[in-house]
Amino acid sequence: MTIRDVANTLEEIAPLNYAEDFDNVGLLVGSYDTEVEGILVTLDTLEETVEEAITKKCNLIVSFHPIIFSGLKKLNGNSYVERTVLKAIKNDIAIYAIHTALDNSKVGVSAKMCEVLGLKNPQTLIPKKSIIKKLTTYAPFAEADQLRDKLFEAGAGCIGKYNEASFNFHGTGTFKGGSEANPSIGKKEVQHREEEICIKVIFEAKDESAIIKALIENHSYEEVAYEIVTTENLHQDVGMGMIGEFDFPMEENDFLQFVKNTFKAGVIRHSIKRNKDIKKVAVLGGSGSFAISNAIRNGADAYISADFKYHDFFKAEGKILLADVGHYESEQFTKNLLVEYFTKKFTSFAPALPSGKVILSERNTNPIYYL
Repeated sequence: MTIRDVANTLEEIAPLNYAEDFDNVGLLVGSYDTEVEGILVTLDTLEETVEEAITKKCNLIVSFHPIIFSGLKKLNGNSYVERTVLKAIKNDIAIYAIHTALDNSKVGVSAKMCEVLGLKNPQTLIPKKSIIKKLTTYAPFAEADQLRDKLFEAGAGCIGKYNEASFNFHGTGTFKGGSEANPSIGKKEVQHREEEICIKVIFEAKDESAIIKALIENHSYEEVAYEIVTTENLHQDVGMGMIGEFDFPMEENDFLQFVKNTFKAGVIRHSIKRNKDIKKVAVLGGSGSFAISNAIRNGADAYISADFKYHDFFKAEGKILLADVGHYESEQFTKNLLVEYFTKKFTSFAPALPSGKVILSERNTNPIYYL
């Protein structure tokens, strides 16, 4: 099994195009063609993480946070980032980061937070834009049904709980092949009129290559006419944060203590109490102050995230209880999520890993301590 195989497996739940524009995800160090001997799963990649990988004979680190975030201009070991990358390169250890691609996944970071809290019926808090595209193409009347089915097989036509969705209308297409053309219908240098069906389907951006391939391979025309546009539609199953409910309401103090215990937080910073029970809760792993207004608009009684600044707590305005559990604390279960996923996916072909190893890092990489 190669690193490319592992990457493809990861992209089934967290396609890289789900990541935010500012992020740096994917294979940061190493080659996709490298055979995998063992996988170490971690939240952060530091020098000590690389050392752990060496000790445990893992030549691939799958890290939630990317060790290389902004551009590196030097590799001389003057920073912890440079030293970590150098150590990985010297020891032939690859580093793959997933970060906001997994943040935006419906089975990602926030979903895991909902799971450990016991929240039911979780929904995406901030559905993501610009990852739904629309294909418009034209096919001879007699071929339209078969082509449409091939597009569906490639992933087109999925809308929420529905699939095989399309819009079709009948019309007449015209074209004239040049002297070097080889038309499947009509003759060279003679204008041809063909009864055609216009097919419109939407699809996720991650499936674009497969859909174009299906279109070209299953269309009889020498030159296939098609148009792809990116829509502003929201994808309800992809996006930042989630919101769910407890089976029964919880008193505020009990809720805060429950959250503190669940996330093993040294301390919880919270906004003023509202003297109201907590039932509907929004969550977002990592720095989540940007989603406070979304949590309020969605009717959450409380919002659990991290890295709130002083003035962020004013945004509660008595409408919600804000709970900052800490950045590491909010994301700590992510590596467990990935190990569980890998273990389940690799069960059928575990022998492909010579050492049969997917290992949960034992290192606590939280840089913040409490007195």
